[in-house]
Amino acid sequence: MDKQKQEAWKVFQIMSEFVNGFEQLSPIAPAVTMYGSARLKADHPDYKRTEAIALALSNAGFSIISGGGPGLMEAANKGAFAGASSSIGLNIQLPHEQKANAYQDINISFRHFFARKVMFVKYATAYVVLPGGFGTLDELAEILTLIQTGKSRKIPIILVNETFWRGLLDWFSDTLIAEGTISESDLELIQICETPDEVLNAIFDFYEQRGFAPSAKEEQVLLEL
Repeated sequence: MDKQKQEAWKVFQIMSEFVNGFEQLSPIAPAVTMYGSARLKADHPDYKRTEAIALALSNAGFSIISGGGPGLMEAANKGAFAGASSSIGLNIQLPHEQKANAYQDINISFRHFFARKVMFVKYATAYVVLPGGFGTLDELAEILTLIQTGKSRKIPIILVNETFWRGLLDWFSDTLIAEGTISESDLELIQICETPDEVLNAIFDFYEQRGFAPSAKEEQVLLEL
């Protein structure tokens, strides 16, 4: 098959990923997307903290969406799997690192990062971001950009483990704000929490005056992601 035909058929493969994701995830609201490193093992303090946060969120009625792989993604799914709500893994096919963990009620596999990213955002009531590497930073920057530009609805963005994140946040303040590349108000999109109770309170406080479901205006925004 020549290159032009291969690219044409690739469109159908991409479409199938979106359709499959929409069909499986649309019933799971409210949900919290949790990110974190694939490389931190079960004996790491952040693994245990991630598991505890996911369990608390699950028992509070939130489905948990993770990247579906090992490390802190596994911890998020493991906590949710032990709780009352759904544990969802959005796996990505990679040459290394990514292998689906065993703690998933719904397991969706993606070839394309961009299709997977839409699913993380579209169905999230909140983002809980644990320590991680380039992938975690990419997802954090993505949700900040989408909210900042009005391409997604505003939701809580919660960073866990201030010691890990403080250098980045200081750089945001000391360099990005100082140089005028972001506004001071952009940092108001981010909260820092340490415990499961703090995470729960941050989410419930945000939605205290409204329901978890997107408004009609927000639904339209999410349709245009």
